[in-house]
Amino acid sequence: MIVALFANSSKKYSKSLALGVLEFFSRQSITVVAPDEESRLLDIPNLSSVNPSKIDFIISLGGDGTILQLIHKYPDLTAPVLGINTGHLGFMADVPISDLYPSLQDLISGAYKIDSRLVIQGETLHKETCFAVNEIVVHRGKNPSLVEIAIHVDGDYVNTFEADGIILSTPNGSTAYSLAAGGPILSPSLEALVLTPISPHTISNRPIVLMPNQEIQIQYLSDYDPVEIRADGMAGFELKTGEVFKISRSPGCFKLVSLFRRDYFSTLRTKLGWSGKLR
Repeated sequence: MIVALFANSSKKYSKSLALGVLEFFSRQSITVVAPDEESRLLDIPNLSSVNPSKIDFIISLGGDGTILQLIHKYPDLTAPVLGINTGHLGFMADVPISDLYPSLQDLISGAYKIDSRLVIQGETLHKETCFAVNEIVVHRGKNPSLVEIAIHVDGDYVNTFEADGIILSTPNGSTAYSLAAGGPILSPSLEALVLTPISPHTISNRPIVLMPNQEIQIQYLSDYDPVEIRADGMAGFELKTGEVFKISRSPGCFKLVSLFRRDYFSTLRTKLGWSGKLR
């Protein structure tokens, strides 16, 4: 077995945790690799020395942001990710430090399942492309006022939103920016997308749940400065007046290790601070 270890160096105890994970796997005769600086610090093989297809699992030490960063930096890595949370509880990085070693033991013992989560991709008329595990956002950017954005789905006109922007979210990302903008929470196993307007001028404008195989065409109408496109808060480019940006389902998927000892709804209750009681 080969494990790729990613540690967010900005997080507290990152190096000591990485050394602990390395020692654990070494006792199991499991090969551990890490990218660049981390491999030198840990004195282990560099990630580049291994064929990406030979990596069995990815261990992420950080938060949800750390997982998103490694996915975008290393798109050729398709191994399932186990997220160990070293900050606030995450939805993807849902294993707390206190449960680190029992969770690693579950991993090598096979006490898990692999969740395949939907990924979306976008393309401009200029062939600029991006992909997202959580969401693609079209935002007003430098414009000081609301902008007009027209939406078509498979060529059918939906609406023109006057808003700060538009979020197109996967179920995985429905608990991120879309939720903050008033979007619904979707179970991550659902096959669906959520279109959520950001601060729309008309309160009757509401999030819309769409089928994942539909193509969404987003056209910027306002005669203002270009709007910004961001994928998972990272890859970005501009959309000028009159231009169309197309979003569709990606042929690939994001794989997340789901341990039997943990469940999504428990994470949801804890993260969102739900206080309802079973009666």
